[in-house]
Amino acid sequence: MIYKYDFLIIGAGVAGMSYALKVARAKKGKICMICKTSLDEANTSFAQGGVASVTNLKVDNFEKHIEDTMIAGDYISDREAVEQVVKNAPSQIEELVKWGVNFDRNEKGEFDLHREGGHSEFRILHHADDTGAEIQRGLMAAVRACPDIEVKENHFAVEVITQHHLGARVTRRTPYINCYGAYVLNPDTQKVDTYLSKITVMCTGGVGAVYQTTSNPIIATGDGIAMVYRAKGTVADMEFVQFHPTVLHHPGETHPAYLITEAMRGYGGILKLPNGETFMEKYDARLSLAPRDIVARAIDKEMKIHGLDHVCLDVTHKPAEETRHHFPNIYQKCLDIGIDITKEYIPVRPAAHYMCGGIKVDLNGCSSIDRLYALGECSCTGLHGGNRLASNSLIEAVVYADAAAKHSIEHVELYDFNDKVPEWNDEGTMTNEEKVLITQSVKEVGAIMSNYVGIVRSDLRLKRAWDRLDMLYEETENLFKRVKASRDICELRNMINTAYLITRWAIERKECRGLHYTIDYPVHAYDKKD
Repeated sequence: MIYKYDFLIIGAGVAGMSYALKVARAKKGKICMICKTSLDEANTSFAQGGVASVTNLKVDNFEKHIEDTMIAGDYISDREAVEQVVKNAPSQIEELVKWGVNFDRNEKGEFDLHREGGHSEFRILHHADDTGAEIQRGLMAAVRACPDIEVKENHFAVEVITQHHLGARVTRRTPYINCYGAYVLNPDTQKVDTYLSKITVMCTGGVGAVYQTTSNPIIATGDGIAMVYRAKGTVADMEFVQFHPTVLHHPGETHPAYLITEAMRGYGGILKLPNGETFMEKYDARLSLAPRDIVARAIDKEMKIHGLDHVCLDVTHKPAEETRHHFPNIYQKCLDIGIDITKEYIPVRPAAHYMCGGIKVDLNGCSSIDRLYALGECSCTGLHGGNRLASNSLIEAVVYADAAAKHSIEHVELYDFNDKVPEWNDEGTMTNEEKVLITQSVKEVGAIMSNYVGIVRSDLRLKRAWDRLDMLYEETENLFKRVKASRDICELRNMINTAYLITRWAIERKECRGLHYTIDYPVHAYDKKD
């Protein structure tokens, strides 16, 4: 089947939905949103902490937020991108509220602001301890109420379409690569359909599922990054994988591991060993509120020193009723596994959480491939640099969705559909009866990345990861050519491509910088004036 849409959006988190709503307002053409699962299963819904925005002008200002972001990013962040997000955040918060998103307020009706690690002021808007789920709920309601947005759930994008599919030779040095849409797997027919578009927007989320333990859902397999890389698009900063310092240690729950929000440390939670000893004073003057990379490495080191599989977070010194009020979902989750957090320590450990790199885009969200935009976690705007400042990601997605919507609305009428694109050809392939090969390879990717490309790295570990991934790549590509396209084989391809990019970028950075920490090279001594 061949479908035609003016705007094709691949992914349905906060980035994809806010872009769709903004474009729909302009009435510039047909809009289709491809969602690989159901609309409510995006990574956005797993975000607990909140959204960073300067709203309390009595004590906070843009310069403070900009500087906090630059410090957290180890001064690799693109200052223009930082300024764009920070200065446009308040207006986008207003838009979220108009779409029906509810943020907690105090008795005066003002936003009830939290503070998180790396922030110099209280500027985190939240909805209890499930802010992402509330944003997803509000945006889903708005999208479903909009008759101009067609949502196709449980459809899987296999590849983006470029002139390569028309027989042209496309390399990374090809000056003008054009995107004409995407090939998409239909779950009902198990056929790959052709979706032609004037504008394609990649909003596929993160990569956490390439690691054994992650706060991300199992669907976070790096699909968009892998598809764009295979199409010869530019990616950047892939070595910077953020590990959240505190997910709930509950054996058996790894995809996703339950997140214990950083706001709990902002609230007064203290990191301790199981015997009650504190340890963060050995690593940073900001103690438990140090930036995530420092806290994650500290926990990782303490676990190795003491032979532990977790450390603990202590909020037992805080008023019990206040804790239950601020963190009702965390309280209930822990209670379900036999832990009363008002009386007992919470067992926590680090887990893969957020990709700071991705598809390289400009201030309008445009990738290196013409007519292809990238938004949200799959993109690399330059905001995060070497390490994401807590709660900057959700607001980045909305701000860049706004910029991309404005830019694409201005340009959509300049493009036509390319009717020469051939349909997907699977002639000669067969149904895959060897699912065990895929299942085992997925486990191998997770083991390789967690053991060799994790919080602490070395040249030897990275070389071993490279060699193992190369073997998995060859095996998987051979299998992909023989069998009919399915979601599981496509996800495995994407995981291996993404894991390869993380490893390659890690090998090429010969220093400790931001989230990339290696025992073979010194910590980078940067000049703050650079």
